[in-house]
Amino acid sequence: MTTVLLIRHGRSTANTAGVLAGRSPGVDLDERGIAQAEALAARLAEVRLDAVVSSPLERTRQTAQRLMAARQDTLFEVDERFTECDYGTWSGRTLKSLAEEPLWRTVQGHPAAAEFPDGESLAAVSARAVAAIRAWNAKLGEQATYAVVSHGDVIKAIAADALGMHLDLFQRIQADPCSLTVVRYHGTRPAVVRLNDVGGDVSALIPPVQPAAGEAGDAPVGGGAGA
Repeated sequence: MTTVLLIRHGRSTANTAGVLAGRSPGVDLDERGIAQAEALAARLAEVRLDAVVSSPLERTRQTAQRLMAARQDTLFEVDERFTECDYGTWSGRTLKSLAEEPLWRTVQGHPAAAEFPDGESLAAVSARAVAAIRAWNAKLGEQATYAVVSHGDVIKAIAADALGMHLDLFQRIQADPCSLTVVRYHGTRPAVVRLNDVGGDVSALIPPVQPAAGEAGDAPVGGGAGA
């Protein structure tokens, strides 16, 4: 089973300003976002990660850097497939102004049909993100645990796929800044074990220590002479 930790970046300057950042450059973590990223890194310190994979945008890389700070032997890689949706001409506009656009109702109620002007469709976001998860699962193997640092809509699309939900329902999923959503993949059957966790205990994500050969508990039940 492969365990994937989906992490949304910490709060950004665009989040604070109520702006749809999209792929706009120069959007960094704000002071609160930095604190969130550092707290999450401390919370996950005991969880073994085989890889940390990040969207290429500044706010996700800044979050991933905190996660990687004490993980010298962990693979770090940037993957474009986990980048933010290309919101086209919507990028950089306030959410308040966008809520007045006719397309806003489609984004909220029928996202599978939503395509942003001069940008990307939400269906395309879902397809590329889910394909990337499958590729990383295959690359790292069935015993791997790895983190993906990405964006709200990307994480919601991956979670919706894992839950077997149509993309039109993905707005029912929430992914707050620096939240943790965890999916375990058993072959082709995913199991969502956490959604939008912003402070829960993570000990369940630490694999149990397996006894070494010859230690107590290794012998089969009923084993031994005369069994």
